[in-house]
Amino acid sequence: MQFTNPVIPGFYPDPSICRVGEDYYLVTSTFEYFPGVPIFHSKDLVHWRQLGHCLTTEEQLLLAGAGNSSGIYAPTLRYNKGWFYMVTTNVGGIGNFYVKTRNPEGPWSKPITVAQDGIDPSLLFDDDGRVYLQSARIGGIYQCEIDIETGRMLTESRLIWKGAGGAHPEAPHIYKIKDFYYLMIAEGGTEYGHMVTIARSADPYGPYESFSDNPILSNRSMDISIQATGHADLVQAQDGSWWAVCLGIRPVSYPYRHHLGREVFLAGVSWTEDGWPIIGNHGHIHPVMEAPELPETRWPERPVRDDFDESRLGWEWAFLRNPKLGSWSLEKRPGYLTLYGQPTTLSDYGSPAFVGRRLSHFSSRIQAAIEFEPLNEGEEAGLTIYMNSKYHYELAVRLEGSRKVLVFRRTVGSMKVEDLRDCPEGSGVLQIRALPERFEASFLTMDSQVLEMGWGESHLLSTEIAGGFTGVFIAMYATSPSEHATPAYFDWFDYEPVS
Repeated sequence: MQFTNPVIPGFYPDPSICRVGEDYYLVTSTFEYFPGVPIFHSKDLVHWRQLGHCLTTEEQLLLAGAGNSSGIYAPTLRYNKGWFYMVTTNVGGIGNFYVKTRNPEGPWSKPITVAQDGIDPSLLFDDDGRVYLQSARIGGIYQCEIDIETGRMLTESRLIWKGAGGAHPEAPHIYKIKDFYYLMIAEGGTEYGHMVTIARSADPYGPYESFSDNPILSNRSMDISIQATGHADLVQAQDGSWWAVCLGIRPVSYPYRHHLGREVFLAGVSWTEDGWPIIGNHGHIHPVMEAPELPETRWPERPVRDDFDESRLGWEWAFLRNPKLGSWSLEKRPGYLTLYGQPTTLSDYGSPAFVGRRLSHFSSRIQAAIEFEPLNEGEEAGLTIYMNSKYHYELAVRLEGSRKVLVFRRTVGSMKVEDLRDCPEGSGVLQIRALPERFEASFLTMDSQVLEMGWGESHLLSTEIAGGFTGVFIAMYATSPSEHATPAYFDWFDYEPVS
């Protein structure tokens, strides 16, 4: 049986995985979005469902003032003696820390900080009870022993490997397999030269012997639709087979440009006669690969429409940084998502009224039913196609003087272009048609008239243009220059992939 990569599409980078019995759990980075670190569950390594998030409170994840692509970097998920541990870095915040729980659905503990700096922390629970923390610092991979109850460093940080010669050695994971400690890392930068390399030692502190045939994974300089593969984590299935999850990207066109972000890919792992792992087909990942020989378990698909009838938002929804108290509600008007515009705009580093989900498919139909009668000059509410504070498109309703207008805005770096037209009275439906190379915006009136508003290129919201480590979000938002904002009511939201 075969499966299709990616196994988790859209902006879910830096995957880390662990197995407990016949269950698999996986976490990814979230950067400036809240809640932090989604956790997924699978029975067969191919089909995944989200269980929740590891970081759901401001005490666990404070993102005030976090810039573009700041915040949560590269978590690692491990399980030991009945406890799940998720260790990560809040860049610009408290640095390296971990949280723990007995139930992966949460709640997770208060953050426990570790003084060792760097990024991409990982944990090794050794057979003798010792616990080691690794992180990537300038010059290579460093390690110390810690007290897992308190996070206190029991030893000084020591450099254990500089890597196999590629730039930016990062993403360390150590595995104790038979007689060796295997140290697997990413090198080459999280770009088109990305790769995975490995070394091993009889001692957790080394010296580490680099594999002579490194890298063990890379799609660099290959004519494959999947590029920039790296940042991998290994897991052994209950049948004894080995597998790897890693990040990768799917560029839309040449020259290479990608806007969905870094996604989660899966590949089998083979072992050489002298005990070295090789990921994928001779070190490469392909769109279609052989699936694990595990009982297939599919989860119910999320419905196309969210009617906002539940008491909480679904797991797919996220805020831009910590949401401001009172900026959104599911209770103010039952059956609606209510947003109260904030002075913070989408071009600021603050917390606008923003409820969004990842764009996870090249082609999709996105709609949101809106009721909004702005009373104050400049009030605005609608949909944003958001990459970061300098690169985003909006389809919205705004009060311009005494005139209610529809606006389609494209913000690309220092350039901003707006197209305006009169907005019909009453409610309507904001519509975005996502295509591989463009986004098309329109408005559906109460009498079913379609008002075309314009389009914008997808490549202008790509990492290659906009920079950073994230992917595109589709979000409902509201802004207001007044402290007494007119509420914007969203009756429903549709997200429908189109094959």
